Amino acid sequence: MGVQRGLQINSAPMIDVLIPAIEKDMSTLPLVIDNIRRYVQHPIGRIYIVSPASNKIRKLCSSKNCIFVNERTVLPITKNDIHYHSSRWDRSGWLYQQLLKMNGDHIVKANHFLVMDADTVLIKPHSFIIENKTVFYCRDWSQPEYFNTYRKLLGKKAPRPRSFVTHYMLFEKSKLSALKKKIEAIHQLPWYKAVISNINKKKQFGFSEYETYANFMYTKSPGSMILKSAMNKSLNINASSLKEQEIRKLALKYRSLSFHKRKIYSKAPKA
Repeated sequence: MGVQRGLQINSAPMIDVLIPAIEKDMSTLPLVIDNIRRYVQHPIGRIYIVSPASNKIRKLCSSKNCIFVNERTVLPITKNDIHYHSSRWDRSGWLYQQLLKMNGDHIVKANHFLVMDADTVLIKPHSFIIENKTVFYCRDWSQPEYFNTYRKLLGKKAPRPRSFVTHYMLFEKSKLSALKKKIEAIHQLPWYKAVISNINKKKQFGFSEYETYANFMYTKSPGSMILKSAMNKSLNINASSLKEQEIRKLALKYRSLSFHKRKIYSKAPKA
């Protein structure tokens, strides 16, 4: 498979891309893929789409030169093995997708891989490694329960310099593997079972793969990280309805756009 090339990427390390998706993401997924190739300032080796069995997503992968990965091949468990719900909400699939991302080191080939949420579109150039430091895009609010779970999983408080939940993140395979091995050593369980068993199931937002990985990295080597404001904008419209002129105008102020189906993602939690 050929390398996708953009501007100023000759010296940047090659990365792979991992996008978990389901059929409801079909309205944004083509644009997500196109804009990764347009705006990521690295040579891109392979783009993997992790999904349940879906002819629509397989067809899209074929047309966009991406690799389809059946999600059932990624973990020893399925969504049906996760019971994380109440009478009002069900977060089992949401958590399962995070666990799929955290096992991305068993899917990709490159040493670094960008995990991208299937409803978030880049609209400005992004570099993820600058002078051997990893760039983490950040925001200023998070969910408190993410850090309660982090403390239970890793036995110490998260440093929390900023929130790392910005819908995309560059992972390094060896560092991600080290995180999972650390969790397994502490809990004497497979890492994914430790995550599931340490979440407060009465809370809707009990775990974040992005907060967990980035805070783990920060405890190890804060000097190897560059923190930048994500400048993400949530929109409650269809991505296909945005014209190029409107996107250019938004790019004057924002780096990415998220087309979340749930409004709760669009605003900070009340104090």
